[in-house]
Amino acid sequence: MNEKLLRWLQEKGYITVDQAEVLRTQNKESGKTVRELIMDQDVISDELLLEALSAISRIPTVQLVEKSVAPDVMHFLRPDILRAQLMVPFDFAEDDSGAICVAMADPMNMKGRDLLATASKCRVRPFLATPSEILIAIDRSFGNELMEGSEDLLAHTAAADDALTPEEQAMQADIESSPVVVLVRNMVEQAVRQRASDIHIEPEVDCVRIRCRVDGVLYSTATYDYRLLPAIVARVKIMSGLDISEKRKPQDGRLTAVVDGREYDVRVSTLPTVYGEKCVMRLAQKKALKRSKLALGFTQEEMEKFNSILARPNGIVLVTGPTGSGKSTTLYTALSELNSINVNIVTVEDPVEANIDGVNQVQVNTKAELTFARALRSILRQDPDIIMIGEIRDSETAAIAVQASITGHLVVSTLHTNDTASSVTRLLDMGVESYLIADSTTGILAQRLVRRLCPHCKRPHTLLEHELEYLDLTPETAQNYTVYEPAGCRRCGGTGYYERIGIYEIMEITPRLRTMIAHKESTGALRAAAIAEGMHTLRQSARRLVLDGTTSISEMMRISVEDGVSSISETSEENG
Repeated sequence: MNEKLLRWLQEKGYITVDQAEVLRTQNKESGKTVRELIMDQDVISDELLLEALSAISRIPTVQLVEKSVAPDVMHFLRPDILRAQLMVPFDFAEDDSGAICVAMADPMNMKGRDLLATASKCRVRPFLATPSEILIAIDRSFGNELMEGSEDLLAHTAAADDALTPEEQAMQADIESSPVVVLVRNMVEQAVRQRASDIHIEPEVDCVRIRCRVDGVLYSTATYDYRLLPAIVARVKIMSGLDISEKRKPQDGRLTAVVDGREYDVRVSTLPTVYGEKCVMRLAQKKALKRSKLALGFTQEEMEKFNSILARPNGIVLVTGPTGSGKSTTLYTALSELNSINVNIVTVEDPVEANIDGVNQVQVNTKAELTFARALRSILRQDPDIIMIGEIRDSETAAIAVQASITGHLVVSTLHTNDTASSVTRLLDMGVESYLIADSTTGILAQRLVRRLCPHCKRPHTLLEHELEYLDLTPETAQNYTVYEPAGCRRCGGTGYYERIGIYEIMEITPRLRTMIAHKESTGALRAAAIAEGMHTLRQSARRLVLDGTTSISEMMRISVEDGVSSISETSEENG
């Protein structure tokens, strides 16, 4: 099976000869199957791997997201067994044979087939599906698992001795089979499978509410008895190395979770509220922070402009936008492409969000008095070529960054501003002299993330009068485009959107802009000059995605940045 799979992938051009040889060697050394190695290393997509397995095993595939799993086929095996075997029965055969249809990730999983055949006393008819689809189907079919776990935990909590010390409570909470451990683990796993970026555990008057942020929007996923809050928060604190006895102060920690064979970095923050401690877990797949610029949503023109800015040997490159707009991913992508044996790259971050081989990464530690400014001073004595600053937060850090860029270093950093032009004003407010900003800054990139319309359920949308005006279209020019709106289906969880894409505004600091910055021209004047020199605004980028059917007009309205100068009317030449 291993050799057949490698040969098929090679013949189709999905992997190279060298990749096939590496996989053969790893197969012999690790004992893992080629299928497992491909999944672990993301050599090809799950969909292509499924196509390959179906072709060589002659087992048909099934799209589980399009099917409603029959409830009477799910009771034969426990959900933990189904997860371990990566399979899920979804229906009885329609040909009256009495066979049970089961979706499997591995066509050679005879143990799983035998378990199901023995438990159901039926013949098993296998189909192939991706691991993620199988696990989501199990979560959907056993959706009451979390609630059952909460009931077990409630009974466990009610029977516990109220006089237990925090240390004894921690020991109980750290038993892997205890109800609270199962509850929190299931909470994280289900959030990952729903593509959530954040989990909010929120105490209210008489309950604990769980919400997940998917594609930038919060959705409520569960509600528990208020009495479970201390146990849930204590478990999260233990996992992230926080002090479980400290409930009066905010705390920050981090942990690593492995879900479905993929490693996730989880940043944890607790905050005392009037009803108890609120806990937020931010989930990030470590590999997802390092992607190609095309995958981030850059157009060819934007990519060329950004590459041109990054190619300068010195100067400051700023990436701006609100929290959660993808700034860190853009910075990590840029650093990964700049990383080579010939350059010394040093970063100072709070916190370090992903490890990059060959890059020296420094974690800010306020307890040890290692601030951004102090770390930067030390970094300048480390012979760096490129310096990445997680965020310019104060005047001291800004001043050192400017000096570093003027003395021959390339400095990349982030700022919390709405657009490119206002970043200059922010640096002026921090006390940096205008002539230093003009001399040091080479480019500023502002960005947002917009939700992509689900390609399986999006439907055409008839533009209303105010929407035509917002897009700067007339009824005649609107006929040249098809604008879509969200509908909602099983694939996107009923939201109408699936994943997000970046929109960008890139201001390259030209001689004219340099002069204007040195003379402290207004934000509006800078913006107008940049647009006159060819800068595409955030709103123009969003408009392009609406007109090509990638996102909706409502999503554009939700995230667009607009002021007196950034009117969409400046794009009238694009109306076609």
